[in-house]
Amino acid sequence: MDDLKVTINTFSAEDTKEFTLFIQRNKKKKDRKDFELFKLLQQKQELSAQKIMEKLYPGEPNPSAYYALRKRLMQHLTDFIVLKQMDEDPTAGSTIMGLLSMARYLFEVGAERLAWNTLRKAERLATENEQFGLLNAIFNLQIERADSEFASDLDQIIQKRNLNKEATDEEERANIASSLIYRRLNQSRVQGRNLQFDAVVQTVLQDYGLTQAVSQRPSLFYKLMSITRTAVLARRDFFTFEPFIIEKYQAMAASPGFSLAHQFYKIQLLYMIAHVLYRNRKFDQSNTYLEELNQTLQGPARNYYTVFYPKYLFLKTANDAFLNNLAQSVRLLEDLLKPNRITLPPKEFLTVRLGLSFLYFAQDAYSKANNCLLQINHSDKWCERIMGREWVLKKKMGELIIQYEIGNLDLALDWVKALERSFEDLLCQEVYKNARSFLQLISFLILQPNMATRKDFFLQVEDSLDFGPAEHEDLQAMSFYAWLKSKMLGRKYYEVLLELANAA
Repeated sequence: MDDLKVTINTFSAEDTKEFTLFIQRNKKKKDRKDFELFKLLQQKQELSAQKIMEKLYPGEPNPSAYYALRKRLMQHLTDFIVLKQMDEDPTAGSTIMGLLSMARYLFEVGAERLAWNTLRKAERLATENEQFGLLNAIFNLQIERADSEFASDLDQIIQKRNLNKEATDEEERANIASSLIYRRLNQSRVQGRNLQFDAVVQTVLQDYGLTQAVSQRPSLFYKLMSITRTAVLARRDFFTFEPFIIEKYQAMAASPGFSLAHQFYKIQLLYMIAHVLYRNRKFDQSNTYLEELNQTLQGPARNYYTVFYPKYLFLKTANDAFLNNLAQSVRLLEDLLKPNRITLPPKEFLTVRLGLSFLYFAQDAYSKANNCLLQINHSDKWCERIMGREWVLKKKMGELIIQYEIGNLDLALDWVKALERSFEDLLCQEVYKNARSFLQLISFLILQPNMATRKDFFLQVEDSLDFGPAEHEDLQAMSFYAWLKSKMLGRKYYEVLLELANAA
């Protein structure tokens, strides 16, 4: 596919609106061929280069002008994305890069006093936020401009630069260690072995001399937990991960604690803990950590409120739904989607849409659940780029059940077959065994609807689905099973789901 089209296809509707304003910011240009090209590439149908040239230059296709136009549009896209990333960056990195660029400009135009003041501000901010790579660039520029009458002492700059080199080296070793930890945990997952988080992590940290650094630097600790959590999500080994991350977090919180500059990492870690407790069906405990997260957002971490509040609210409403507060959860998510609230990034928008659809379904409001997903208004390929292939599979399975409940049985059966074809690569894996069996069971229900409450179907479900101990079972897998069980028992889905989720 055309690289330009690939980039443009990643845009949400809001991104497209913003880019339209961005590219038209120069009002002097009325006939914007670059914007015309943008609109042509936005079309669902992929046009050949020849077709695009014919539309842009009717009667006289001009390949040279066309490829120059492509370069100009790509530059606009690059500038827009860079500015947007800087604006949405929850860390201080973008601000520091901006100050560094400003200092370079001021040196070039001869405003040395202001340039040095800007550099010192950038240095202070980078030091507070442990931005060691940027600090290295700052110190190098300071050394380069040390002949200025406004410069700091050169010997002190060199000394700080050398100390920062050590920290930078530590950061690089941490990146290597994180990649190795991820690979080893992933190999364990693929080979079906226990993940053994502690053993794998401690071995790699010792090999790279990072054991003490990780226990003292929240940024490294957060990176380590993120890598470990990725392996957990792939294997769904939430039960083992829960005590691991809570113990490590509590030790970090006790000493050295989280400074003002470390609030970003604190929020992320609190969310990880709340999420794993939710997946382990410890809803009250999850809400306790979420409340600490919310208090942090209201106080020292208020700069991150817009970024993290949607994540907090979604997880809280999920917990509350399993604590029998379904109506309240629906109201909160509906409110979050109102235009006057926070503008949701694509990932959060999709998460809330799927979550709200689930809540409507639990209320037996099947048409509302269906419309909620239809309002995503993006292709499954777009969703997959944002959320991943497994998320799309869960969404499609949810849509399939909705169609069953609405009464579109022929359509539901066609979707079962389509899902088995489209997701064959996932469904053939052992970790998706229950999903594969679930699709087969719903096919059976569609073809023989009167069999749901009979003993033969009970036995078929028991033989087809493979569950571990109840307290270890994955919550999302249980949600699909609860629907099947509600059909077998002739009871409401939400009642059955709460019984299963809150079983001792």
